[in-house]
Amino acid sequence: MKEIRVSRTASRGIAIGKAFIVEKISLEPDSYNVSQEDLKNETQKYDEAVSEAVRQLELLAEDNDIFGAHLEIVMDAVLTQGVHDKILQQSINVQRALKETAVEWISMFEAMEDEYMRERAADIKDICDRLMRILKGIDHNPFDGINEPVIIVAEDLAPSDTANLNLKYVLGFITQEGGITSHVSIMAKNIGLPALVGVKGILDSVRAEDMIIMDAKAGQILINPEKSVILKYMKQKKVFDQAEAELVRKSRFPAVTSDGHEVSVYANIGSVEEADALAALHIKGVGLLRSEFLYMESKHFPTEDEQFEAYKAIACQLEEEVTIRTLDIGGDKTLSYFEFEHEENPYLGWRAIRISLEMKEMFRAQIRALLRASIFGPVRIMFPMIIAVEELREARGLVEECKKELRAEDIPFNENIQVGMMIETPASVMCAEEFAKEVDFFSIGTNDLTQYMLAVDRGNKKVAPLYNSFHPAVIKSIQKVIEAGHANGIKVGMCGEFASDEQAVKLLLGMGLDEFSMSAASIPLIKDLIRSYSYQDAKQYADTYRCR
Repeated sequence: MKEIRVSRTASRGIAIGKAFIVEKISLEPDSYNVSQEDLKNETQKYDEAVSEAVRQLELLAEDNDIFGAHLEIVMDAVLTQGVHDKILQQSINVQRALKETAVEWISMFEAMEDEYMRERAADIKDICDRLMRILKGIDHNPFDGINEPVIIVAEDLAPSDTANLNLKYVLGFITQEGGITSHVSIMAKNIGLPALVGVKGILDSVRAEDMIIMDAKAGQILINPEKSVILKYMKQKKVFDQAEAELVRKSRFPAVTSDGHEVSVYANIGSVEEADALAALHIKGVGLLRSEFLYMESKHFPTEDEQFEAYKAIACQLEEEVTIRTLDIGGDKTLSYFEFEHEENPYLGWRAIRISLEMKEMFRAQIRALLRASIFGPVRIMFPMIIAVEELREARGLVEECKKELRAEDIPFNENIQVGMMIETPASVMCAEEFAKEVDFFSIGTNDLTQYMLAVDRGNKKVAPLYNSFHPAVIKSIQKVIEAGHANGIKVGMCGEFASDEQAVKLLLGMGLDEFSMSAASIPLIKDLIRSYSYQDAKQYADTYRCR
């Protein structure tokens, strides 16, 4: 028996079954040369491939919203122009042109700071792979031959792969690449299957038909275990599955500690479709809606009406607050239809609220849409990357201008809409007392706060081990922000990954955090943990922890 330990779990659970190894098909471009006279024919080949991809994706989009987004990308004029330009300007064949363009787009997304957006590089790769298969005439289902329950083991899995997969035969997923926000991770969470991703060397360790036990709760993989071990894990799986079902059932109850202290536990989402899935987990509110999904999935800056319809659709589904972060883009997160100037350090560059305050008409369209949506549910507006009171006042001033416009146009909105800000930089921490007098709530973004506080690029493998939200500087910053908020009568939430860290829940609860916001799949467990604690014990624990 061979054992492999995994540090990060994508979707919890236990699976026992045979391994099905997904063979990777080579999609390297053919190396044929093209004469000057035939270059136009190569561009025509690409256009025909796009038409075929559109046909395929339109069918897939009927059953899966992911392919609706893929459809938008494959039809993107910037992508097409990029391939055409490489064919005509470099005199190369269409397959090479597609490969080079794909590398550029994928690199752009992989360089993004936000982990969720970095993982979207896999979607770009999936789309370009689809086009390459069409160009090469490859029509292959990598899951042919599955006729019994198996554990899928692959280098990585894209939406197009899993569209061909009969999920009734899938017990779990193990991939060599990918992260916890990758497509396979999200899919596994949504359908309740265990998944372990980024398991380096797994394809060298497992052969087809090997018996596997994967314990995605403990981050453990056992290859060809003895029968006694299998029987042991079968019992553990039964207990785990029953406990998970019970967690979801109990998730309908509020997060109230054993001594009566209640906090809010909400979801972080990035699309209308994710909002649709919240009811099944008894989730009543959203602590962070990443509004940039509307901008990145569009071919143009989304109009006021386009944004209004999306915000309204989400607000109408939820009973409790929907906190919508205004556009957080720029530098590391780019748009296909807007050219950003090159920056040496995009993480410290022209981004988020800095862009919004400079591109006032774009910002005005978003604010008006948010205000209009506020009569359909408890919408809250949240500004990202604020570092100065002057920035905050300018942004709030625009909100007041938009309110005045809507009143004049006799368009209804919530006059008392709450306006808050992210706390995600050392500057916002140090000025928390001043900010707390100007806003209705704080939300701590621990992903960026940790990165900026520790001067650690979490996407840099050489220094990633230094990224640690339990670092005393980060913990002291969180406490300072909570105290500043409470001293001024406002609530303080957290929408970074730290809010869903099982080891951090008791500490954050004891520090006085009012709202925990996280990926939807994490909520049942976190709410159950909160209900298991005494608030008084948590406060004593936090006091002791800070004195270490």
